[in-house]
Amino acid sequence: MDFDFTPEQELFRQSVREFADRYVRPRIKEMEEKGDVPQGLMQQMAEQGFYGIRYAEEWGGQGGDNVMFAILNEELARCYMSVAARCMMQCLMGTEFINLYGTEEQKRNFLVPAIRGEKYGTLAITEPAGGTDLGAMQTLAVRDGDEYVINGQKTWITGAHVVDFFTIAAKTDPEAGFRGVDMFLVDRHTPGVRVGDRIEKLIAFASGCYELFFDDVRIPADRLFGGEEGEGFALLRSILNDIRVHTAALGLGIARAAYEESVEYAKQRVAYGRPIIKWQAIQHKLARMRIDIDAAKLMIYCAAWRMDQGFPVNVEAATAKWFITEAVLRIVDDATRIFGAYGASMDMNAQRYLRDARWLLYGGGTQTMILNIIGIEIGKE
Repeated sequence: MDFDFTPEQELFRQSVREFADRYVRPRIKEMEEKGDVPQGLMQQMAEQGFYGIRYAEEWGGQGGDNVMFAILNEELARCYMSVAARCMMQCLMGTEFINLYGTEEQKRNFLVPAIRGEKYGTLAITEPAGGTDLGAMQTLAVRDGDEYVINGQKTWITGAHVVDFFTIAAKTDPEAGFRGVDMFLVDRHTPGVRVGDRIEKLIAFASGCYELFFDDVRIPADRLFGGEEGEGFALLRSILNDIRVHTAALGLGIARAAYEESVEYAKQRVAYGRPIIKWQAIQHKLARMRIDIDAAKLMIYCAAWRMDQGFPVNVEAATAKWFITEAVLRIVDDATRIFGAYGASMDMNAQRYLRDARWLLYGGGTQTMILNIIGIEIGKE
């Protein structure tokens, strides 16, 4: 059993870190103030090959794996969560349905340009009446000859204001609960698609979440992923483990940033005649941070490796996501305590880590739902 990263993986980590430090970090203040990620920066990530890291070379990707993708998410989040969130949407949720279930034509017209940064996509599932509860979904897709007509509203849609296409969830059978939900590919420029107001929020200021409306939107019937009605829930479940593992990787990045800056500050800050890192109370906080980070790292990269080997990861993905989410909330809280009043200063990173860590509470399922999943899997053993 080998717990080391390969030289290729270490080189990739270093290249992502250098990119983030050079192109992302100097613009964080600007992005926080404007509440958006510049399209120029999104294009720079495309030029680095980030968007194709997990896709086949046949479609212009890098042919990488989940371990490499977790490294990308960890390092970008270590620098700035909003950029990491937008990148992950482009690399995974916004394009994976096309990769797995799209036609060759759809891959040529959407996936290939998305990998190049010529088009952008996002996932639209959450609605005002519910997110995790798919059965409460109210958006409808009604078959009309060779088309579907879609009506409904979505909310909390990342990057909706700048994307070119959506993977949306809509009910084809209103009486079937969550099993009546299907997934569709919708071009943003289709008549009836309207992006609403931006949602002002405490977390990930620059990720850009918007309302989204569909008013008699007509799409070709072949935009139904899977080809048959009633398959949407199964298709969605097929990528949830990926989402959970890589959401966890985002959390690991934030945790490491908060820990590393806390250590550095504790070495410099002097109280009662010596650096505060010499005081046992501070040492205990840092020790707990380090324990959580080391445990999370093993869980996340074990799950990513298992996915790459084709092993089942229902429990591993869920436990990694649940653990790092709870751990990073503890870590960022302790970081603000170590920084004292400076931890609340908008000029310091600690307050941003405290805010952005809460983004993890929702990605891939709420913490309560994650515990339900783990419990169900335990019952199958």
